[in-house]
Amino acid sequence: MTHEDSEKIKRIYEIYEQPMYRISFAVLKRSDLAEDAVSDAFIRIIDRLKKIKDPDSPKTKAYIVKVIKSTSINIYRKNKRSLVRESPIDESTKQIPDTSQNVEEHVEAVMDRQNKRNLLNKLNETDRNIINLRCGNELSWKEVAERTSLTESTARKRFERARKHLINMKGDLTDEKYETPRQQ
Repeated sequence: MTHEDSEKIKRIYEIYEQPMYRISFAVLKRSDLAEDAVSDAFIRIIDRLKKIKDPDSPKTKAYIVKVIKSTSINIYRKNKRSLVRESPIDESTKQIPDTSQNVEEHVEAVMDRQNKRNLLNKLNETDRNIINLRCGNELSWKEVAERTSLTESTARKRFERARKHLINMKGDLTDEKYETPRQQ
């Protein structure tokens, strides 16, 4: 590589590095991939350096924009394919125990779940079933109606009434909330 080629590369870098990054980031939406695209594009430009006469010319600018766009799109496609090939993670592998959670928070969470169960158990069986199907199983109103042998509007109305009843019962429980004695 001649001194003239080195100066040409340096000039191209000074002029186009930031615009190339911005173009690449617009395509890839990730800075690490955009930086990789700029590096790959410069390698391609250096391989064809003899074709570039003047780094400041509009023809050079058009060429560099074309190179960075195609490089960015290739990286996008490559990463898109690899993401599709990755196997989905099941729920059990995503659950990592939180070691920062202290015992009091854990006990409070258990008590909260127990309180919710107690509240649900105070509802009649049909209303409890509607709440579980809609909230727990995330079924549509049509599916809830089919499983409970009710019309959709009846299932919705019973759900709303049960929800209000649960809110009222929960309010009664918080008034009588159990407090632990504090150490002195």
